[in-house]
Amino acid sequence: MSENPLNDMGRAAREASHVLAELNTAERNALLERIAAELPAAEEAILAANAEDLAEAEASGLAPAMLDRLLLNEARLKALAADVRQVAGLHDPLGEVVDGHDCPSGLSLIRKRFPLGVVAAIYEARPNVTVDTAVLCLKTANAVILRGGKETRRSNAALVAALHLALAAEGLPRACVQAVLDPDRELVTALLHLDEHVDMLIPRGGPGLHRLCREQSRIPVITGGIGVCHIFVDAAVDTPKALAVIANAKTQRPSVCNAVETVLVHNRIAAAFLPALAAHLAPLGVTLHASENAAPYLSGALCPVVPLDPAWLDKEHLTLDLNVHVVADPDEAVAHIRAHGTGHSDAVLTEDMRTAELFIRRVDSAAVYVNASTRFTDGGQFGLGAEVAVSTQKLHARGPMALEALTTYKWIGRGAYTIRD
Repeated sequence: MSENPLNDMGRAAREASHVLAELNTAERNALLERIAAELPAAEEAILAANAEDLAEAEASGLAPAMLDRLLLNEARLKALAADVRQVAGLHDPLGEVVDGHDCPSGLSLIRKRFPLGVVAAIYEARPNVTVDTAVLCLKTANAVILRGGKETRRSNAALVAALHLALAAEGLPRACVQAVLDPDRELVTALLHLDEHVDMLIPRGGPGLHRLCREQSRIPVITGGIGVCHIFVDAAVDTPKALAVIANAKTQRPSVCNAVETVLVHNRIAAAFLPALAAHLAPLGVTLHASENAAPYLSGALCPVVPLDPAWLDKEHLTLDLNVHVVADPDEAVAHIRAHGTGHSDAVLTEDMRTAELFIRRVDSAAVYVNASTRFTDGGQFGLGAEVAVSTQKLHARGPMALEALTTYKWIGRGAYTIRD
């Protein structure tokens, strides 16, 4: 079998990870501050590259939600630099002692945090992920290999060039951050087979990408980021406050994975709540997709209402479209979420704390909210800084994956020339 075409990249990343592991906290933070300065300095080149990507993506018919994810502008670039500085200011988990104890044998054991080594990320039309992922990896002394979608190749090249300038200024190898910019899809498979050099793979994209990585990767995969998120409106609810939460969860940024896609309404309040919801969302441009049992309550709705295609219960709209369905009680709401949710973010709006506790216990998602928008499932909102993904798995990491999720640990045993009996 021929050698993997990315082997040289993998070897270089491994060597670079050893260099990063020797840096102390202050040195890694200085690198991040340098990156935060290089991004605005390279603004003209980055935005010009992004404009070319956008023009090509529009011409090829890329969906509006994906175009929004692809877009970089002055404000977003400034926000990216601010996020980098925020990560620089976060607590450094490396060297942290997780726990420990003294054994009867006389051996003293501790568990201590160390870098993973080399991380790979495969993602689609989101150039901000290039910076977020690289910065979190560098903060935790991990080298990173990035493979963005073909729609972002010019933007990613310009962003990585700025990162390389920062690395060079700090006397560090370019291989600390590498990008697979060739759009050849065979290179995705090659990256999935780079297990000799890469310690963890993070895919960020649609179900097809996640399925490909789970089926073909030889590297441990952390999957997540697909958010069929729900809000259950209980009978005991403060309606005006609930309407504001739903509007935020749907419209604040509809193209992201923590936007709500389905609202479940208790049948005891459906006759009053659904028309109020339609009236509240109408000025915001939302179209309601009404199930058969919700449609009768929306005959005079002020916003567009279309029949709900059941297939959409299992998919992300990522647009100003919202599914609405009526349920008999909290048990039916939980059953619906179990059947159609992706384990990302789900919420209950209620004044009954017994219902809230039932919802928390029974809904098995990475983030469960009581009387709050699903839009909070975000590294920055959780106080974790930028994130590399939102994991919907249960092993190693769950929810927003920030610094701790990019570390592993070692058991360190100290003895007095101790031997086992």
